[in-house]
Amino acid sequence: MRGQTIWGYINAFAGAVTALLAPFLGAIADKVGRRKPWIGAIVVMMCPAILLLWFAVPGSADVGIATVAIALAIASTGYAFSEVFHNAMLPSVAPYSRIGTLSGVGLALGNSASLLILLFMLYAFALPASGQLDWPWLPDVVMFGLDTGLFEHDRISAPISALWMLVFSLPLFLFTPDQQGTGTRARQAIREGLDDVWQTFRHLRQHKNVATYLVARMFYNDGNAAIMTFGMIYSAGVFGWGGVERILVALLLMIFAVAGGLIGGRLDDAFGSKRAIVVAVFGSCVGVLLAVSITPTTIGFIPVEGLDEPVWGFAYFRTLPELLYVATTILFALFITSASANSRTMLARIAPEGQMTKFFGLYALSGQVTAFIAPLMVAIFTDLFVSQRAGLASILVLLIAGLVMMAWVRESRESQLQEQS
Repeated sequence: MRGQTIWGYINAFAGAVTALLAPFLGAIADKVGRRKPWIGAIVVMMCPAILLLWFAVPGSADVGIATVAIALAIASTGYAFSEVFHNAMLPSVAPYSRIGTLSGVGLALGNSASLLILLFMLYAFALPASGQLDWPWLPDVVMFGLDTGLFEHDRISAPISALWMLVFSLPLFLFTPDQQGTGTRARQAIREGLDDVWQTFRHLRQHKNVATYLVARMFYNDGNAAIMTFGMIYSAGVFGWGGVERILVALLLMIFAVAGGLIGGRLDDAFGSKRAIVVAVFGSCVGVLLAVSITPTTIGFIPVEGLDEPVWGFAYFRTLPELLYVATTILFALFITSASANSRTMLARIAPEGQMTKFFGLYALSGQVTAFIAPLMVAIFTDLFVSQRAGLASILVLLIAGLVMMAWVRESRESQLQEQS
């Protein structure tokens, strides 16, 4: 429970920093034209922060909680900043008629890569360290001679993630076309970009449809992000899951997240971004209710005797509540990935074409301006009610608010709306 609270405050801080800076970066990039140099700088910023987590040894004073918190905050804000520029590249590399499908495919490929990493982590480190499974194809000991007493089999995920990010960023820089540079100098771009954001905020009423959508996304995206952040922490606290269980669940999440990206993209192109978003957010609401209704002794908030009895012979997830919670996390993977793919497609469909990166900066702001509220809510509710269930349930407030706001959003580009009026 204490870990859920601390993690909430860390993410609240990172969200506040991102909310302050992301829209300005987007506007500045619009003035400069090129996006890839910005992404490169962010990758260089993130990799050392992620690598630093290798030195965070439990119980050691060398790298304390404060240092870990700073590293995690840098990695989190860097990821959010990179989304501004990745998303802004989408309309220039994908045909309008297929933008939803390609957005979903991009997320599906990213989740497929995560799946490969998790499979390797499970095979090379987690299962050999647990000693619970006597399968002949598993290594007898943890690979690379890692010391399990110092949690090196867990900490190795940091350098692996940093290396993976560095290596697989290269195809983007080598093969993906970028916008042409405008020739604007950095100082001028910063000055004009800051003024551009200010003017955008001043005249946001002229972009009422986009503004309504960004507010709606601000709420439901923060709720979905909180589910991703705290769902596994909740399961560790309520069910006592260790590293193997968390990796196994993460593998399932990646598999179904791939499916969620593909399905969400198809639904987007077939029925429109708005309808696809509403279905996905409603699904997340149902998932949260199901998740908090399940504990080792309750199903659907109802206490049931004998739930601690094993229902199968596998070494993990042996009870019915655990299996039901795993099924709930699968729903999260499908709906959250779908909502993510559909959300950026929605903005690409309705934002003014000549100001795309600036509006994706505001899009990042809408995804981060309340990013400190959801973790803060979870932390406060967890502390106030001395309950992880109460902390996770508080996320419903944001999901429902976003769902209600979507009723006022029209799926039409603003220039078209103005012409019709």
